Amino acid sequence: MHRPRLKELDVAEREYRVPTPEEAVSQLVGMLDLEALPGDGGEDRFLAPVFEQAFWRVFGGQVLAQAVTAAMRTVDPERAVHSVHGYFLRPGDATKPIEVSVERLRDGGSFSARRSHAIQDGKPILSMITSFQKPAAGPEHQAPMPLGIPDPEELPAPEELVGHVKHPVMQEWARGRPFEIRHIDRPIYLEADRDHRPTSAVWLKTRTPLPDDPNIHRAALLYASDYTLLEPVLRQHGFYWAKPGLKVASLDHAMWWHRHARADEWLLYVKDSPAAQSSRGFSHGAIYTRSGQLVASTAQEGMIRPPQGVKPLLQETVQKRAINAGRAQRQLNQKYKTAWRSRYMD
Repeated sequence: MHRPRLKELDVAEREYRVPTPEEAVSQLVGMLDLEALPGDGGEDRFLAPVFEQAFWRVFGGQVLAQAVTAAMRTVDPERAVHSVHGYFLRPGDATKPIEVSVERLRDGGSFSARRSHAIQDGKPILSMITSFQKPAAGPEHQAPMPLGIPDPEELPAPEELVGHVKHPVMQEWARGRPFEIRHIDRPIYLEADRDHRPTSAVWLKTRTPLPDDPNIHRAALLYASDYTLLEPVLRQHGFYWAKPGLKVASLDHAMWWHRHARADEWLLYVKDSPAAQSSRGFSHGAIYTRSGQLVASTAQEGMIRPPQGVKPLLQETVQKRAINAGRAQRQLNQKYKTAWRSRYMD
């Protein structure tokens, strides 16, 4: 996932209409409806649609979800995806369709493996290995869900957090995403967390119901797993998404599905970062149902480059004055300060 820099997106540069919640979820389902293409060299090929985004680069979760959906189309329906390991190779262009090629690496007695390449302009933008398994009995255990988590109903919706910011990226984050995200920690869209800790947690679900197809829910969960996964790194170092001059981009992404869950019901996404070095930050996460079942685990490393030079500092000074002077931000900090002090990782 490449993080858009606000200075790259002057409002006057282009028109962008924020989709309604129904349209955003419809787009999510539509981008998973791949068109089969004639095979080439023994590989299965699919055409994956793209939809307009406030930032012209494709969201990394979209490419992951489309690549895994293509792989699903080549496997016996009895075998469910249980893990993916992908590398983001190039930024994707949100104005061009994505071709996904799938190589059938192996079909064993219980497991199948596929290699997917997402391609634009003849070059791979994502390379991913996916593994599938036929259901089997065996030992079971899981890490418990953290305690002390505020319910999603106690937390602000995205519209309340950044809906007042008249910028296409912020408007997309507020209203145009297919998933609603409710932050358990103080959000770091517009300002840094006041408590520097390498942890983060959110509730998330699609804004409207999804079809009952389990593979749509699995792919949608992979899509959403790219949201906020690097936030623990940013929080630890006092960074935030709108910080002038900050460069953030996902380098790789892995996910393991432990059991099925619906992506249109509230899921808790808890993350922490054990390390950052050499302009790279690493995070891993756990996704739970509201009842406490561990649904999936994730891991990601991303490039994180702090601002350089005086210009970003001056831009940040002006930006902070505007934000701190805004009544909306002060009211949010006061209204949700108790919920945002949750110490679920202690």
